[in-house]
Amino acid sequence: MPTAAPQTTDELYQALRENDERPYGRTRTVTAEELVDAAEQFEETRPLVDALLELQEAYTYGSEPRKSPVVFARLLTLFDEQPDVFDERLRHLLFWRFKWVANALRALPEIPLASLRQWLTEMRDRYEKAGLDLQPYYGQAYQLAAHIGGDTALAYELWAGRARTRLSDCEACEICERALYHLAAGDDERALRAWEPVLAGKESCQEEPARSLSYALLPLLRTGRTDRARELHLAGYRGCRRNPSMSGEIGRHLEFCALTGNEARGLELLAENRNLFAEVDSPQDLFDFLTGVEVLLQRVELLGHGELPVAGYAGRTWTVAGLRAEVRDRADDLAARFDARNGTTAHTDRRRDRLDRAPLLDALELTLRTRSLDDVAPVAAPAARTAATVPDSLPELICQARAWDEQGHPDAQACWARLRTLVAARDYTHPDDQAVGPLVRLYADLLADEASRTGEKDEFADAVALHEEAAGLYDDAGLPGHAALARACALLAAAEIPTEDADGAEAKAAALTAAHMSLVRLHEETSGLAPYQEARLLRLRATALGLRLQTSGSEEHVAPALAEVDLLHGFATRHDAVGQIAGALLLRATTYALSGDLPAALTETDGLLDRLRSHGPAWHLPRTLALRGRLRLGLQDPQAAHADLAEGLRLAADWSADVVDTSRLHAELAEVCMHLGRPDEALRHLTRSAELDLRRGSRFAAYCTYSNAAQLSLDLGHVEDCIALLDSLLAEPDVTAGELDDRLVAQLRLTRARALHAGEDLKAATVELVALAAESAGWDDDPGSHAMIAAETAVLLGKSGEFGRARKAADQALAAHARAPRYEYLSNSLRELARLQAQQQGPDGLADARAFLADAGRIADEARAAEYEAHGRSLETALAYEHGRINAYAGAYEDALTALDKALTLLGEPGPEQDRAGEWAECVRLAGAVEGIYLERPAPALARLDAAVSRLTALGHTEETEPLTSLAAQLRDEE
Repeated sequence: MPTAAPQTTDELYQALRENDERPYGRTRTVTAEELVDAAEQFEETRPLVDALLELQEAYTYGSEPRKSPVVFARLLTLFDEQPDVFDERLRHLLFWRFKWVANALRALPEIPLASLRQWLTEMRDRYEKAGLDLQPYYGQAYQLAAHIGGDTALAYELWAGRARTRLSDCEACEICERALYHLAAGDDERALRAWEPVLAGKESCQEEPARSLSYALLPLLRTGRTDRARELHLAGYRGCRRNPSMSGEIGRHLEFCALTGNEARGLELLAENRNLFAEVDSPQDLFDFLTGVEVLLQRVELLGHGELPVAGYAGRTWTVAGLRAEVRDRADDLAARFDARNGTTAHTDRRRDRLDRAPLLDALELTLRTRSLDDVAPVAAPAARTAATVPDSLPELICQARAWDEQGHPDAQACWARLRTLVAARDYTHPDDQAVGPLVRLYADLLADEASRTGEKDEFADAVALHEEAAGLYDDAGLPGHAALARACALLAAAEIPTEDADGAEAKAAALTAAHMSLVRLHEETSGLAPYQEARLLRLRATALGLRLQTSGSEEHVAPALAEVDLLHGFATRHDAVGQIAGALLLRATTYALSGDLPAALTETDGLLDRLRSHGPAWHLPRTLALRGRLRLGLQDPQAAHADLAEGLRLAADWSADVVDTSRLHAELAEVCMHLGRPDEALRHLTRSAELDLRRGSRFAAYCTYSNAAQLSLDLGHVEDCIALLDSLLAEPDVTAGELDDRLVAQLRLTRARALHAGEDLKAATVELVALAAESAGWDDDPGSHAMIAAETAVLLGKSGEFGRARKAADQALAAHARAPRYEYLSNSLRELARLQAQQQGPDGLADARAFLADAGRIADEARAAEYEAHGRSLETALAYEHGRINAYAGAYEDALTALDKALTLLGEPGPEQDRAGEWAECVRLAGAVEGIYLERPAPALARLDAAVSRLTALGHTEETEPLTSLAAQLRDEE
């Protein structure tokens, strides 16, 4: 909105131009209203006409149909009173917008049908008086007939049979109307054939292809084109999200989700478009939107999730069932109002048809983030194997939990969880049973279990406190062995608490050494330990030294770690502790792996797997297979690694995610798949890994993995998948509330901006990058990242032709680069900016383009002084080539040729390697074109080209000779 009312017509037109850049919505509309008020102060009529046209556009595309006809009436009055003010362009706009008014009146059930027909008569009379063809009038007459319902064949023929005129709706809009006619007749195939130019992106306008895409989704499904439907859902939804004037389209996307087993995504999209409940002022658009919402909510409720929370009208909390009832009443009322106005039952019938549709597919994977309704429930329990024999009797339950806990059996977790719920109840009564023991012991058991789970989440300080509290309770219960074991766990957890020490690894290694010494002392000082308790203490001792080796990587720490493992293995063997024997063997294999002896680690793992398959315990199998998979990958055998990890993942399904780190298995399979050249499979594993982390509360890790998945999806060219995934993540509550790490969020947004750019949505990509550049300017601890973001922003601004803003962004990048050099990235960006400016502006842009190259030249000098090695060609070579290219664009051909000859000298003659040959050939080609075509010196140009062809042919680079041979032939033809 303007900070002050424009005082001159120049200021008014500048404000109108700025408002035209804003997205449609309240801000743009309110500003347009203010500019109309400002325009009325001027004596000239033309500024008022332009301001009124902008206001009508804001109302039309801001879903305010009640106001659009009022503005148009003023325009029509001005036209009648002062026709000379309206030049050819304004006359065209005025007569074009008769259709806008017809659309607006049709969308308002309070406007009588007679008034709609009267307006069409007015349109016809005006067109005839102006000598205009009536095809646009017949188009509106057909749309009114289709709106009312009944037989539309004659109205369709009167419109569709006429030739298009300059005032006809755009080709894309007319294609959509023809397709909808065939769709209403039940002919999906003919409708899709009619739609093809729009669906293929050959025809578009303000509302297209988003409108057509939303209508085409169900016909595509019904005709078996599921992949195409998925693709168009992703692209189409992005084109209309949060847009009040496209609320009907959003309703159809919600319906599509409901009919393809994607109810959870539908609820996610509904939440993202919650603003539409308040911002849609068009009854017709609202009717279409609410009906789509009801289709979704009806499906969710039918699946038994009526109590799920859902985003709805502001001011209260909604459940699916409650919002469905509200939406049903409002949509029924709208249908009744339209039908009463139209004298038909068309709107009620259309509503019933949509609500009566059965799902078209049980499940269609729409996005990389596939979730079910269970996943979006307030407490989404991860899928896990239910403990087979959890006793119902409380004393038996307590005894079973302890027995399984002693064995390390994973089903102990289900018992502890059940007991935690029972003990928390107000009416809990502890059994008076000597085998169960006192209540204080049960409290200690529950605390110890909670402490272990807390430590597994790397919340070590909390784990220490819980273990210490459990130890105190065990003391109170007269169980010194249990207390010692709890204190031992606390010692190890305390050693893992991160420190602020400058050398964190050294400090942690020292802490683990001290912890090991304390564990040994505690072990020696505690008498009366049960065998399972002593085995656990030995396991903790071995684990402490294994962690120390992992932290330090020191060879001197290998032998002590193996010695402790041997102690554990010997003790466990003597007492036939099956679980601890497996644990010792796993620790031994891991120790060899940490020492770098992968063959020895693999041998140990093979032996462990044989033992586990014959003696158990089975729950160690997935983890051991995962270790062998990692070892085989390290030994350059990705195929075998994939087999191990896949088997581990299959076996992991028998256990809960708390027992087997299924998320890590998926992540490791993704890495192996990349080694095998199977990126699509890798992508599936990455997304599954991330979603599992989300479900168990490891949100930072989940977002990091999803970030990698988004980047891989973009690398694979799956642009819409990438954008849909990132849109979903960025809408998560902890992201919108600012609770997630800001740099990670910035990375997600940066990838999204790049995906938008790749999807040719340059405007949206630029908006995102400009915002990121502004935010990253405050990253005093990371100026290098700001330099790269600002440089990337500058390039996008250059592609949009905004070179003034691009220059400012480039200056920001250079200032940050001075603090944290990014030589190659900045050089590449500056050269690209120079090329864009010279290419778009020709000679007028040459001076500014050269200024960008001068900056790139200084960076090349800095890089050379810092002995920086570029990844590809040298920065000097790239710079010389770019000087040649921008001078050629700007018509400075002699300068261009000099620069290209310098680039060829810097490149040197090509050799057998493939990469330099192509670069050298392209430089020769451009030099030949400048010299032979633009400088009109074909003889030396041909000599240059022929020599290059001979050189490349002799080296076997025949493919690189083709553009040179083609140019030479062109020059000879012109001689």
